[in-house]
Amino acid sequence: MKIEIPAWVDGKLTPVEKLEAHVKGLRHKAISVFVMRGDQVLLQRRALGKYHTPGLWANTCCTHPFWGEDSETCALRRLDEELGIRKTRLIFRDTVEYRADVGGGLIEHEVVDIFVGEVGADDQPQPNPEEVMDTIWVPLADLAEKVIETPEVFTPWLRIYMRDHAGVIFQTA
Repeated sequence: MKIEIPAWVDGKLTPVEKLEAHVKGLRHKAISVFVMRGDQVLLQRRALGKYHTPGLWANTCCTHPFWGEDSETCALRRLDEELGIRKTRLIFRDTVEYRADVGGGLIEHEVVDIFVGEVGADDQPQPNPEEVMDTIWVPLADLAEKVIETPEVFTPWLRIYMRDHAGVIFQTA
């Protein structure tokens, strides 16, 4: 199934097939979500069947909006599809841009709307095995250390978020 996402071609936002955007390294729209439970953040380990960065740990949820879909709707849709999370209100934190080699000749050049949500102690993710092979709740302070100590087990974008944008995302000094 071909999925069209919003990408900039010749300076104009245009629907482009998702894989084509990554092969060509086109600048495109994306969303990232960090679900919190107190001082812990929910990470997901990407399923081995993913076409890039399989088996790596990532933030709670990240994807690309469909052509014509707004970012918050996309974020809520994917939280449900990937993790069965339905009971969270998202708060927009920022829009950031990054470019990263994700392996296999693919480039993520994303303009990302970042959201944070909070869930209760009883709310547990129910991972879709086609998308997510594992989840873990990690204290935010430990995550920062782990990303520095073992960067190879984390997706390039999570490393970038923690290095360059953690203060804005998590509203820390």
